[in-house]
Amino acid sequence: MLWSLAEAAQRLGARLTGNGEVRPTSLSLDTRTLAPGACFVALRAERDGHAFAAQAVEKGAAALLVDHELPLPCPQLIVEDTLVALQAWGQGRLAQVAPSQVFGITGSVGKTSTKELLAAATGAWKTPGNRNNTLGLPEALATLPDATRAVVLEMGMSTPGEIRRLTEIAPLDYGLITMIGTAHIENFSEGQQGIARAKGELVAALKPGGAWAHLAADGWCRWIAQQPWASHARPLPVGPNEPWGWTNARSLGAQGEAFTLVTPHGRAEVRLKLRGAHQVRNAALAGALAVAAGHDLERVTEGLGSVEPEPGRGRLHALRHGGWLLDETYNASPDSILACAATLLDMEGGEMVAVLGSMRELGEEAARIHIETGEALRRMGVSRVWAYGDHAKDLVRGFGSGLAFATFEALGDALEAVPLNGRILVKGSRFWRAERVVAWLLEKDGSDSRS
Repeated sequence: MLWSLAEAAQRLGARLTGNGEVRPTSLSLDTRTLAPGACFVALRAERDGHAFAAQAVEKGAAALLVDHELPLPCPQLIVEDTLVALQAWGQGRLAQVAPSQVFGITGSVGKTSTKELLAAATGAWKTPGNRNNTLGLPEALATLPDATRAVVLEMGMSTPGEIRRLTEIAPLDYGLITMIGTAHIENFSEGQQGIARAKGELVAALKPGGAWAHLAADGWCRWIAQQPWASHARPLPVGPNEPWGWTNARSLGAQGEAFTLVTPHGRAEVRLKLRGAHQVRNAALAGALAVAAGHDLERVTEGLGSVEPEPGRGRLHALRHGGWLLDETYNASPDSILACAATLLDMEGGEMVAVLGSMRELGEEAARIHIETGEALRRMGVSRVWAYGDHAKDLVRGFGSGLAFATFEALGDALEAVPLNGRILVKGSRFWRAERVVAWLLEKDGSDSRS
């Protein structure tokens, strides 16, 4: 699916050394995950990727993308700037394949789950994993298969301008914003308005007349819709009392969620394997946009119902002593912690407890946000909390009781007290690697990855 080196050299304006007929199987930015046959892209970042080129060759790289020729026995594409070339490669491949529909998804929480739902609803190619930044997106697009008719792209950001750059690499026909929250707020002097403006770069980049879906109840999305720079796009408010939305939402416990998808083109019953009211909202957003883009309602609902929970993103483990463990360890924000905790309220089982790593990138408001999150968990009905990380004490202070530790290692033996016959939420920002908590608890329980 990738260009041959000769074609890549022509399209990127690169100088080629070695066999131009070589066709890499993928692009790789990291020797730790490089697969044999990949083209290794030597980026100049905190560490200079050129220093790892020899290691890439040893691991089986088929080619190198570098900014100067290296004395290595491997074909090389030599460019002035490897980052510019990487982005041009992804941009050029998308333009060459020219799918008829390009969807972009952003939001403070729920981007990846909604990407999976929208891709299933439309039968589209999707960016794998969380390749949602100015490195990962073009890396993924470089492998875009021929004859792809629709693509769904996750677009993340931590500072202004990032989504704008992503939409330059991948121009959009349709957009979706899951919600405007507080993630990365430390990087925005305007607070949530700054976040909304940055997320709104996705809407600003839509082709004239392009539709974008958002929750009707999200005030900051309504603010985006009212801005002059968004006037060329068609907002699609999605909600329980809207022409596009949902009704009759209900929990199916361990089996997932059910609801009726409402559109001007008809209604359809949806049964989700994903769990939680927040997933109903994500699915309704994805389903509404898919139907608005012309996809068949019945096929849309079938696609929504086919999506399975992934590790770290809502995987539910049945424990041997009658309890449940909800693995939501991929990341954490105030909204996502509370949404995931609410998921367990609908489950049968023992006491509801949480093991939480701290949240990150909350700026000067971090202590307050952790305290308020702890307070909300107590009001919700969580009975006990174990927390670790730099704001663990704030979270426990807000909750009113509990155990706080500076690190996962310090948490240690305290996990012995987590009740394996209860309903357990494990969540935390990526920095704290909360998946280690899941592994520890499953090993203690004698469980495998059953869900």
